[in-house]
Amino acid sequence: MALVTSTEMFKKAYNGGYAIGAFNVNNMEIVQGITEACREEKAPVILQVSKGARAYANHTYLVKLVES
Repeated sequence: MALVTSTEMFKKAYNGGYAIGAFNVNNMEIVQGITEACREEKAPVILQVSKGARAYANHTYLVKLVES
C-alpha cells in the first residue's frame, strides 16, 4: 500500500466519484485491521491520529505504526 499526498488522493476520488474513509488509529491492531480491510477492497484510506493520542504517544511511535 503506497503512501500518497492527500492532494493526489482527493483528486482521484473526486474524478472517480467516490469517498475516502478516514479512521483514528492509536495502536498496531487497529492499523492492521483497517489497512487489511482496505487492501482487500482496494480502497484508499486516511489514517489519522487524535489530539489525545498525540498527547500521550510520541511522534516517532505514531509514524512507525503507519509505516509498518
